[in-house]
Amino acid sequence: MSGTQTQVAFHRTELAIILSLYGRMVAAGEWRDYGISCLRDLAVFSIFRRTAENPLYRIEKRPKLRARQGQYAVVGIDGQILKRGNDLKAVLRVLERKLIRAVD
Repeated sequence: MSGTQTQVAFHRTELAIILSLYGRMVAAGEWRDYGISCLRDLAVFSIFRRTAENPLYRIEKRPKLRARQGQYAVVGIDGQILKRGNDLKAVLRVLERKLIRAVD
């Protein structure tokens, strides 16, 4: 491979979907901070309840898995994959259910 290896990043439309959910969870008092990492094989949107702790959830984009399990995954604090697939909105529904519980 040449030295022009690019990083994986979230597209603007993907970020709009993620930030829409993030905003609702912040409004519900569930989440407080986030971080974005763009690496060679994956992009990660990390979600924190407090700034100085491990992320509660990681939303990962791994384009190499598009043809297999799906390029998007929601990973829990313990490293367990909660949901995986190629439809970002469908994958994020696992977190939407937690929002519904938070509002009840």
